[in-house]
Amino acid sequence: MSKIIFTLVFMLASHLGILAQEFQGMAVYESKTSTADFKARISENKNISPDMQKNMEERMKSMFEKRFILNFDKSASIYKEEEKLDAPTQGQGQGGMRMMASMTGAGGTFYKDVKTKTYIVDKEFMSKEFLIKDSLPNLKWKLEGETRLIGGYNCFKATAVVPASKTDFRNFRPKKEDNKKEVSVATDNKEKKTNFMSEMDIPKDLIVTAWYTPEIPVNQGPENYWGLPGLILEVNDGKTVMLCSKIVLNPKVKVDIKASSKGKVISQKDYDELVVKKMEEFREMRNRGGNGGGPRMN
Repeated sequence: MSKIIFTLVFMLASHLGILAQEFQGMAVYESKTSTADFKARISENKNISPDMQKNMEERMKSMFEKRFILNFDKSASIYKEEEKLDAPTQGQGQGGMRMMASMTGAGGTFYKDVKTKTYIVDKEFMSKEFLIKDSLPNLKWKLEGETRLIGGYNCFKATAVVPASKTDFRNFRPKKEDNKKEVSVATDNKEKKTNFMSEMDIPKDLIVTAWYTPEIPVNQGPENYWGLPGLILEVNDGKTVMLCSKIVLNPKVKVDIKASSKGKVISQKDYDELVVKKMEEFREMRNRGGNGGGPRMN
């Protein structure tokens, strides 16, 4: 029965021209990451004044509430943040905030080719351009029976367990009390200097819930999410929600869907190792009381 329904959907899509060679679509996603944990940790710090706290919360809002545009055709897509003018980062702790900002979102342009199962994304980290080239993750989706409407489209639920990226600040969680006690014991005989990063943990895996619509039968979605029989309109990993707020099929103005070519070519694994290394250097520098703006890229 499900096979018949799926066939009918594709016949309807073909009739509407969705599967035509020149077909192209555009989807707008509102991305929002919960900052409740970070706000609670900031409010506990007696050394942060109310004005500093307000300033940090405003910066976090700009980092964790973003709008992205996905342009897609039958086999490829580009996903990037909506262009806007950002206020320059100022004040105390700007090195850490700059590093955090470079570790949220998909980077410059996230290109996915579902035919070759590859992606290319350009990222700026510590004022240096990188071009990450790698294979798309093998997301083992479990198709659920639940349905809901998103923007007038019938959507179906799917879930998957994915490894949490150690270089995406949206995955950071405050350490549990037991872990914090272990850190305290380890530093009993040392000068006790803590910082925001040292009190953060990263989960091993994330349980991701996605909602996709077969009414737009393309194998695409936001960031590196893909592999479902329809456009993914919402992704929720328990902390970050990416929700589609607008869809335009066959827009009058076509977009050139191609990968960026700017930056030093690097694999995802090598890029992650580089970022983790610089994070550790930044943490050590802060613990030593350094104020030179953090580590530098060679």
